[in-house]
Amino acid sequence: ATGYPLAYVAARLAMGENLPSVRNSVTKTTTACFEPSMDYCVVKFPRWDLNKFKGVSAGLGSAMKSVGEVMSIGRNFQEAMQKAIRMAAPGMLGFQPLTTFESDEAINAVLSNATDQRVDALAAAFERGDSVASIEAATKINPWFLCKLHTIHLLRKHLQKRTLQTITAEEMLLAKQQGFSDKQIAIALGGADDVAVRRHRKELGVLPVVKQIDTLAAEFPAQTNYLYMTYNGTMSDQPVRKSGVFRLNHEAPSTMVLGCGAYRIGSPGGVDWGGGSWLP
Repeated sequence: ATGYPLAYVAARLAMGENLPSVRNSVTKTTTACFEPSMDYCVVKFPRWDLNKFKGVSAGLGSAMKSVGEVMSIGRNFQEAMQKAIRMAAPGMLGFQPLTTFESDEAINAVLSNATDQRVDALAAAFERGDSVASIEAATKINPWFLCKLHTIHLLRKHLQKRTLQTITAEEMLLAKQQGFSDKQIAIALGGADDVAVRRHRKELGVLPVVKQIDTLAAEFPAQTNYLYMTYNGTMSDQPVRKSGVFRLNHEAPSTMVLGCGAYRIGSPGGVDWGGGSWLP
C-alpha cells in the first residue's frame, strides 16, 4: 500500500545485501534505504472467536488463533486503534472498559498472561487507576503504545465531565481526532442520544475529510482511488461532490464498493470474486 517493496527488500537483506545496494523495484532508480513518505497510521487487529472451538486455551502465543482480521487507517495511532476495535469486535465502541471482569485478580491475570481479552484488560486497568509504568511491568508492552491508549482513557474521563450542551467544538474535534465514535461520545456525555451528538457535531462544524494514501511513496504522483476518512485534517485530498460521492474525475462515472466487519479466514476467494464480478 505504501509503494515500498517490503517483502522484496527483506528477502534481499536476508541474503546478505545492504540497503544502499538494493534497488527499489517500484521506481527502478532509487535505492531501498529511503524512508517511505507516509502521513497515516495503519492498525492490523485480530478477530477472536475462541468460544467456537472446544478445548482451546484462551492464552495467546506464537500459534495462529484468530479467525480473521481488520485493517484500520487513521492519521494517528489512537484514531486507527479505536476504528479497528469497532470493526473487529461487534458491540465494542472503542478502547474503553467492559463489565467482563469479576475482580482485580481477573484483570491482573490477563495483563500478565495474554488472552483474547487483553485489550479489555488494558482498558479496565486504566479505569481502576493503574499507571503506564505498572501496566508495562505486568504486560511487557512497549510504553509508547500504552501512553497512546492512556491518552484515549484520559480524554474519555474528561468527556464524562461534559454534557451535550457544554461540550465545545474544540473538545468535540479532539474526541473525533482520537477515534471516538458519536455513540462513544454520547455515552461519555452521560447517555445522550448518538443521533443528537451527530447533529450537534455537524452544527459545531466538526466534519471528516477524505485523505488519499500515497501508494507510490512520493516517488511518483499517485492516482489510485485508495481513500480513507479522518478528522485529522482541514481539507480533502480528493474533490467532494455535494451528493457526498468522492471521485477522481467528476466527468467519469464511478462506483463505490462498501465493506465492513472482519476479513475472516476462508473468505478471500468469495470476497474477491463476489466484489469484483458484479462491477461493470
